[in-house]
Amino acid sequence: MDSVRLDKWLWAARFFKTRALAKQAIEGGKVHYNGGRAKTSKTVEVGALIRVPQGWDILEVEVLALSDQRRGAPEARALYRETEESVARREREAEARRLTNQVMQHPLKRPDKKQRRDIRRFKEGNED
Repeated sequence: MDSVRLDKWLWAARFFKTRALAKQAIEGGKVHYNGGRAKTSKTVEVGALIRVPQGWDILEVEVLALSDQRRGAPEARALYRETEESVARREREAEARRLTNQVMQHPLKRPDKKQRRDIRRFKEGNED
């Protein structure tokens, strides 16, 4: 395989469920190819660095192989390798999110009618 479009490669590597979602992310500037924005029809080369958003994280992967066919997850993972910096950043951010969630106190029950009125009054700025 000599050349593959960026949207097809992202779809084949299972970063996006459909090519349309891959195209939308690329056109929206979410996906960066070798440090810059790219067009959907950009030809992917082996050794290129691609930054792809995945939920809360941004993965930085190096292209190891080309494919325009969507296969199983183990075969798709063979198309790329995540960089060490990306893995470290992802783990650090996950730990920060976990610690933040521990600090936040969730209410034990839903607010009753009086508490809802007080909340509404506070949000509107009325102190009656």
